[in-house]
Amino acid sequence: KMDDDDDIPQLSSHTLAALQEFYLEQQQREGMKNSQGFNQYSIGSIEEDWQLSQFWYSDETASCLANEAVVAAGKGGRIACVSAPSVYQKLKEQDGKDFSVCILEYDRRFSVYGEEFIFYDYNHPLNLPENLLPHSFDIVIADPPYLSEECLQKTAETIKYLTKGKILLCTGAIMEEQAAKHLGVKMCKFIPKHSRNLANEFRCYVNYASGLD
Repeated sequence: KMDDDDDIPQLSSHTLAALQEFYLEQQQREGMKNSQGFNQYSIGSIEEDWQLSQFWYSDETASCLANEAVVAAGKGGRIACVSAPSVYQKLKEQDGKDFSVCILEYDRRFSVYGEEFIFYDYNHPLNLPENLLPHSFDIVIADPPYLSEECLQKTAETIKYLTKGKILLCTGAIMEEQAAKHLGVKMCKFIPKHSRNLANEFRCYVNYASGLD
């Protein structure tokens, strides 16, 4: 695994996609899917794109949120990650565990994940594929890309459409009132961290008894 990501020059998303394809083919040929070398689901296999307002969670935070989702979803549960790819990638690392996961994401680089990838633009919150049935996910984890009420309100429509009930929202501390208003969620004690420090204080919000307190 590449640990010193800082030394790696930033590639364009096009180059990155091509590189990723090459690694995947190479990896399939050598049958070393999970043993060692390149892990297709690790953060770092896809770099943050700041123009899309993407900020990955720290490894520890992504693991913590992924584990919380698995527990909340229950055995055989379905988990939706809305604009939260670093949590999705952590869930994929637990491959073979008893749950399924979808990623709804604007960044088409994540289409490398195949059928689990659903292109998602919060400006069209219910523009979703027909096979994505209403209330078909045990928990929805969402991290709206922008700290605006408009973005939260539209993302909230998607969340409410997808979830059977449980919601785990990650957004700025300044969004507390709006989060309560649009989704009925309350702030947890757990403080999520990002791999690069963000200027805005970031928090998690839930509407069920979670392990994040």
